[in-house]
Amino acid sequence: MYAKSENIGDARNAFDGMTAKSVVSWNTVVVAYGQHGNGKEAMKFLQAMLREFFAPDELTLASVLSSCGSTSNCCQIMQIHAHIVKIDFQSFLSVGNAMINAYSKCGRIASALKCFNSIPEPNLVTWTSIICAYAFNSPPKDSIEMFEKMLSAGVRPDKIAFLGVLSACSHAGLIKEGLHYFRLMVKHYHFFPDSEHYGCLIDLFGRAGLLDEAFNVLTTIPIEYRSDTLGAFIGACKIHKDVISAKWAMEKLLELKPHVPVNYALMSNMYANEGQWHDVAKVRKLMRDRCDHKVPGFSWMELGGDIHMFVSSDKCHPQGLEVYCMLGRLFGLMRDENTISKLHAMQENLLDECAL
Repeated sequence: MYAKSENIGDARNAFDGMTAKSVVSWNTVVVAYGQHGNGKEAMKFLQAMLREFFAPDELTLASVLSSCGSTSNCCQIMQIHAHIVKIDFQSFLSVGNAMINAYSKCGRIASALKCFNSIPEPNLVTWTSIICAYAFNSPPKDSIEMFEKMLSAGVRPDKIAFLGVLSACSHAGLIKEGLHYFRLMVKHYHFFPDSEHYGCLIDLFGRAGLLDEAFNVLTTIPIEYRSDTLGAFIGACKIHKDVISAKWAMEKLLELKPHVPVNYALMSNMYANEGQWHDVAKVRKLMRDRCDHKVPGFSWMELGGDIHMFVSSDKCHPQGLEVYCMLGRLFGLMRDENTISKLHAMQENLLDECAL
C-alpha cells in the first residue's frame, strides 16, 4: 500500500518491522525500489536477500534488472546476469526480456542479442525488446531485419513493435521502408496510429528535409496536436533552419505546454543559431514569467558500481577538485598536441617548398 502510494520510506519501515519475512515481502520492497527508479537500493536489497538465504524468484530478478537498466548500471547488470546463469533462470521469459532491455539501455547490443538467443521460445515482448534495442543502439537495418524475422516466425506484431521499426527507419532516413511499415500497420493489421507513430512519420520526413510532407502529416492527422508530434516537427525545422515553420509549431506547443521550460529553451536556441537576439530575449522573458526554475541537464558515469552525476560547472561532487585538476591537465595535453601537430604541418610545408 505504501509503495503504491509512493511512500517508499514508510514501505521500508513496515518491512523492517516484520518479524517473519517471506520471499513475497522481499519482492514487494525490491519491486517498489525498482518502480521508483532507485536501482542502487534495489540491488542492495537483492544482496541482503541472498545473505538472509532467501532465494529470489523471477519477479525479483526482473524487477532489479529493470531498475538497474534505468540507471545504465552495466556492472550491476552483469553481476545479476552471472547469478541468473548460475541458478539457470535465463530461460524464463520475464527474466530474459528484462536482461535484453537492461543491456540495450546500456548500449551493449551484443549482450542483449546473446540474451535473446538464450530464450528457446521468444514471445512478442521478447521480439519487441530486441527490435527496439537494435533501433536505438545499432545500424537501423538490423532492427528491420529482426522485425521481418519476427513476422516469419508467425508472431503478430503490436503497436510497440511497429513503433520500434518505425523509429529505426526514422533514424536511418529510410523513407520508403518507413512508409511501408506504417501502411502495413494501418491497412493489414488494422491498428489506429498513436501520436508516437505519427511523430516517427513526421521525424522520418523531417530528417530527409521533406518539411512540406512533414507539415502535411502534422496538419492532417486525425488526432489533436500533442507535444511529441510538434516536437518532432520542430526538431526537423531546427536541422534544416526553417525558423518560420518552427515558430508556428512552437506557438502551438506553448499553448499545450505553457509551463515546460525545455520548450522555451528549444525555441530560444533556434533563434540564437540564426542570430535573432531580440527574439531570444523575448522567449527567455516568457520562460521566466511562465515557468518555475529550470532543472539543469546532467551527465552521469558508472565507476566501481557507483553512479556519479554531474551538471555544468558542478562543484558539489566530493572529488570535484581532483576532477577539475585532471581536466586541466587533459586540456593542456590537447593544446600541446595541437601545437606539435601545427609545427609538423609547417615543417612539411617548408620541406615541400624547398623541394620545389
